Amino acid sequence: MPATEIKYEVVEQIAVLSENSKGWTKELNLISWNDKDPKYDIRDWSPDRKMRKGVTLTEEEARVLMKALETRGL
Repeated sequence: MPATEIKYEVVEQIAVLSENSKGWTKELNLISWNDKDPKYDIRDWSPDRKMRKGVTLTEEEARVLMKALETRGL
């Protein structure tokens, strides 16, 4: 059975959080997965835009994360 293709569109690149020696970047982006509403996404991307596993957050989850980081003084 063939693997299900996942469709995505990077709607907005918000920030590059870091870059390693091989050129992979950890990015915060707004991504639409399978033509659904965009979500906040943190993951590693290669220079040729291959991706690794990451974390996808709804707007509410992103707000909770931001508040938790602010509470810690970040």
